[in-house]
Amino acid sequence: MDIYAVIETGGKQYLVKDNDTLSVEKIEGEAGTKVELSVLAVSDGKELKVGTPVVEGSTVTTSIVEQTKGVKVINFKKKRRKGYSRKVGHRQKLTVLKVESISA
Repeated sequence: MDIYAVIETGGKQYLVKDNDTLSVEKIEGEAGTKVELSVLAVSDGKELKVGTPVVEGSTVTTSIVEQTKGVKVINFKKKRRKGYSRKVGHRQKLTVLKVESISA
């Protein structure tokens, strides 16, 4: 079994392995910047360590690949026969991260 970790960023949890790429909510920084994330759980292939809430001494080192935007989400409301309609669009700012290493 491979080494994996569970990290939390932007209020969401992600299961990551070495050399994974993932899109998370925006983290400040330029492309190529190293970011260290705290670990909620980590496995070395044989043993699983679960933190309360984080595993002490464990980090996941990632690098920022690019800053991008997600797909546009449209919110449309309408009340029939009342002349009321409302249309709002939203594009979430995202950061693409590449997992460099997981230290257990």
